[in-house]
Amino acid sequence: MHLRDAYRGLLGIFGVTLVCSAISPLSLVAQQTPASPRPNVIIVYTDDQGFGDVSSFNPEAKFATPNMDRLAKEGIAFTNAHSSDSVCTPSRYGLLTGRYSWRTTLKRGVMNAEGKCLIADDRMTLASFLRDQGYQTGMVGKWHLGMQFPGSPKDRDWSQPVLDMPLDKGFDHFFGIPASLNYGVLAWFDGRHAAVPPESWTGKKPNKRHVDYRIMPPYVDTEGEARERFKNTTIEVADDFIDNQCLTRFTDKAIEWISEVTAAPSAEASSDTAPFLLYLPLTSPHYPVCPLPEFWGQGECGGYGEFVIETDHHLGRLLDHLDSNGLSDNTLVILTSDNGPEKSWKQRIDDFGHHSNGPYRGGKRDIYEGGHRVPMLARWPDGIQQPGRTSDALVGQVDLLATIAELLGQSVPDHAAEDSHSFASILLDPSYEHHRVPLINHGVRGEFAITAGHWKWIAPNRFKDQGELYDLATDPAESKDLSSDHPQIARRLQTALTKIVVNGRSTPGDPQPNDTGYWDDLHWIDPSEYIRPSP
Repeated sequence: MHLRDAYRGLLGIFGVTLVCSAISPLSLVAQQTPASPRPNVIIVYTDDQGFGDVSSFNPEAKFATPNMDRLAKEGIAFTNAHSSDSVCTPSRYGLLTGRYSWRTTLKRGVMNAEGKCLIADDRMTLASFLRDQGYQTGMVGKWHLGMQFPGSPKDRDWSQPVLDMPLDKGFDHFFGIPASLNYGVLAWFDGRHAAVPPESWTGKKPNKRHVDYRIMPPYVDTEGEARERFKNTTIEVADDFIDNQCLTRFTDKAIEWISEVTAAPSAEASSDTAPFLLYLPLTSPHYPVCPLPEFWGQGECGGYGEFVIETDHHLGRLLDHLDSNGLSDNTLVILTSDNGPEKSWKQRIDDFGHHSNGPYRGGKRDIYEGGHRVPMLARWPDGIQQPGRTSDALVGQVDLLATIAELLGQSVPDHAAEDSHSFASILLDPSYEHHRVPLINHGVRGEFAITAGHWKWIAPNRFKDQGELYDLATDPAESKDLSSDHPQIARRLQTALTKIVVNGRSTPGDPQPNDTGYWDDLHWIDPSEYIRPSP
């Protein structure tokens, strides 16, 4: 059976027709695309921000996020949007490549700061795609997809360039840090070098405003001193690095870069500046929760609420810059998060009555909705019709590449963005009903789940021999397993999940190879069923 036929049969059991627009024909969207020039694109990627950490999504939130709420009011709020994993590295891979990360060598967990980049050299990214369309491409913020530093920790030569990093994956400009603040190497990298090299050492220090830690001076001279003092993972660090400066520096640098690439061209240049892509992955509200002092006391959710409020403040600075420079109307701004909230979400319920995961089960690392159903907001005044809408259509961050390609009237190569399904028509047509082919989610321990319509099946795994089936329409908290009541639906979801894994793609087209052979997390698939397609 062809993969598309399998989807048609699967969606049919939910009373849904697999309409042509679900597979993104450019001819249909071209009729709807506004006549305005190609939009600038800004993707603000927050870190560990739960569904309930946007006040317009959560009426009971214990803090306000007016700038995020502004995006919702002036654009579209997606209430059924998902990161492709419940932790950092794989979600970032999915967003930038339009391909599920479990197809790579990373089957569980996240990467360290240092290592071969998870994005292969020949893999198309959102940045390389838009650069080839004439866009100026910049990234400011946290990478966490691997990069190669010069030498080993005991023998660095920071005069040499960093390799296999954003500048090698489609970005023309990079300012940021290699990974999360509890990993590896911390310095302000501008391009391939840090102005102040990370030649000191540190570890996690107590945090007076939260249950986590701080990364702040004073630092020590050697790894041995750091290991003896901190008794935990040691970190290479630059003397000028302070954790609570990340949001300010990243926003400053983002605004500075936008100013540079949108400056009036010289008389010798073209009369118009090229559009730009800015990828802005922030470090908040991921640990360390370290709001600047001017935000202390704001909200009613302790240091965590203060940190989200600060995050919202910097989003406001970015939006104000667009407004003041006449860039807002034709800039598509998307804000979303890489996964659900860190495990301290439970304590916030007890201490403050704030539900970072909203009405959903679980949080970061979980295969349940709280681990991967995340806020997503999109604003584009020149393009989005009937702003102020809420969409409950099933969409994934892996879909951004195909969506933006379709808005530009461009096709995606058959061997790229294998799991990216455009939702451009949601932006352009308020009456459009989006029916996505089944969406796959993934947990930190290698668990798989598939969602089609309002049905979600969690596959058997190393921890549970039986799958779980939930009707998200009536039970969004995933409190009642219906697999015994609806075995036929569970079987069809299992079949669809198997086909998506084995075929190397969930988009129409020729089967594509995954990067590895069979692996143990495919607990519901017999190894004989896994026939890896040839490249």
